Amino acid sequence: MSRITTDICIIGAGSGGLSLAAGAAQMGARVVLLEADKMGGDCLNHGCVPSKALLAAGHKAHTTSVSAFGVAGHPPEADFSAAKDHVRTVIDTIAPMDSQERFEGFGVHVIRKFGKFLSETELQAGEDIITARRFVIATGSRPFVPPIPGLDTVPYFTNETIFDLRDRPDHLIVIGGGPIGLEMAQAHLRLGCKVTVLEGMKALGKDDAEAAAIVLEKLTAEGLEIIEGAQVSQISGSEGQINIQTEDGRSFDGSHLLIAVGRKVNIGKLDLDAGNIAHSAGGITVDAGLRSTTNKRVYAVGDAAGGLQFTHVAGYHAGVVIRPILLGLPAKARTDHIPWATYTDPELAQVGLTEAQARAQHGDRVDVARFPYHENDRAVAIGQTTGFIKVMVVKGKPVGATIVGAQAGDLIQIWAMAIANGLKMSAVAGMVAPYPTLGEINKRAAGAYFSPRLFENPWVKRIVRLVQRF
Repeated sequence: MSRITTDICIIGAGSGGLSLAAGAAQMGARVVLLEADKMGGDCLNHGCVPSKALLAAGHKAHTTSVSAFGVAGHPPEADFSAAKDHVRTVIDTIAPMDSQERFEGFGVHVIRKFGKFLSETELQAGEDIITARRFVIATGSRPFVPPIPGLDTVPYFTNETIFDLRDRPDHLIVIGGGPIGLEMAQAHLRLGCKVTVLEGMKALGKDDAEAAAIVLEKLTAEGLEIIEGAQVSQISGSEGQINIQTEDGRSFDGSHLLIAVGRKVNIGKLDLDAGNIAHSAGGITVDAGLRSTTNKRVYAVGDAAGGLQFTHVAGYHAGVVIRPILLGLPAKARTDHIPWATYTDPELAQVGLTEAQARAQHGDRVDVARFPYHENDRAVAIGQTTGFIKVMVVKGKPVGATIVGAQAGDLIQIWAMAIANGLKMSAVAGMVAPYPTLGEINKRAAGAYFSPRLFENPWVKRIVRLVQRF
């Protein structure tokens, strides 16, 4: 056994771990980074990146098939294996940014081994015993595979394996109607597969119901079969012949099966008890500063911290914990300004409170400012008029925003900035947006908040009439 003493030992080379390692090393700290699997974590190799690449292939196939703007569409010749080649090319293009060589160039000591705690101050990785001033758990999460009777007897895919499938499925059954399930369902549908989504409760049930309904209507219109309230009770079959039974007696047959029912944090191999690190099935028990409540040497970021499971949250967490670890400055993580998006067509994006949450929390003090896509000139010009924005406002400040429609994931960013910095609606209304752009939707929503206060206010009209006398 060899011994290593360092300032920071980071477990996991996903978004949070890499962001922290790069920043800490470049600021002068000694950093050890452990990663037993692929550098870049789930997002690069199995999640955000490959899924968006496959969605892009599906989008190309879809636009080819649609007649619009005086140009006739035609049936696309979708080469499924070539689409997967595109996915691999995208991963390989981005991978050098997350590579071991790049981080070793920053001065990070990268060890490609699993780590487990020996005590509150020591961790073992292979033949190395590491003593660190601070440990950061950034181990991410993996697909949750539910204990459905018969599932272990049939072949199935998760997001970790679906991108390796090179032969187009005849009929893909997706268990799970959340963002991951619906993104993969639409991508495969547009690439020529028949797709059925089975959701035990309500598809996109965690999102704003009004916005989710627009997404689901569009997906259904494209030919996606979405079955809600379908609690799976039994799975049987063999390769190419999968049968799904539901609790209410319905039966569904398909050729391939994708499980997309959520995520499970990767903390089982860390021997957290040996490190006196409190935890639950949801992750490490941390305080507002993402510090372990029982071992003050330990922090957790990203999915391991037990909160929102998004790549950008892990990166944000890295920026939070680097302040107390390196500079001794206090820092707390917050969630009210964290945006997220589902990259179906149309996209659905959210930051802060939904309308239902805002009304439950703030009651009659909530104003909802709205603007539809079909009144935006750019949306009309490009034929993408489905959707809307609504902004939940309390005392002149946005507390949440929902956007469903083209480029919603990009458009939500201005509201994330506004909420993060405590800006008022006047800050967005005062912005000058280039014309014609979809970005004007944000300005028009802010304008919709002020319109009744200006145009329906009798005092404003009296003042205007008074001024006109002089």
